[in-house]
Amino acid sequence: MNNEVLKAIADRRSIRAYTGRPVNDEELGALISAATQAPSAVNRQPYHFTFVRDKAVLDEFCQAWRNVSRQLNPDNPPSEDFNVFRGAPCVCFIFCDPLNSWSLVDSGIAVENLALAAHSMGLGSVILGMPKMLFEAAGEAWLQKLDCPAGMRFSVAIGIGTPAAGKDAHPVREGLVTVKG
Repeated sequence: MNNEVLKAIADRRSIRAYTGRPVNDEELGALISAATQAPSAVNRQPYHFTFVRDKAVLDEFCQAWRNVSRQLNPDNPPSEDFNVFRGAPCVCFIFCDPLNSWSLVDSGIAVENLALAAHSMGLGSVILGMPKMLFEAAGEAWLQKLDCPAGMRFSVAIGIGTPAAGKDAHPVREGLVTVKG
């Protein structure tokens, strides 16, 4: 089947190396549009998106994350140069309403919209759960620093930028699908 959406789904990869080129304003606008157009249960839109292109903020987050990781995992600490965002020049933090039972699913839909939109624009992305460790350890500090609305919590992040390298698709594990009828 020749379908652009199915091709984008099949071709998109998690990118873990980026060039230094920043995500420009036009690209950022398209990404914001893709995120905010994501469907949500009963159209409640129980999320908030904070896009960060400020390298100093991303670097500060990475250092704080490494410090917390070392405290929580002293037997397997990250290296001093480990970048939780894999060097992506733009990171979107998605926060959600913990009182909405569908907000994590809705956040997952939005992050996939972002990943596919980035791919369609020639950008790469990596969906990230690891930042959660810092949000849990730091309490409200990083939520406030990233303008998370009161009462919301971190759900997922995505790093976006120009890929420095591609990668092959992972093999699909056997037994993932059952079809009846």
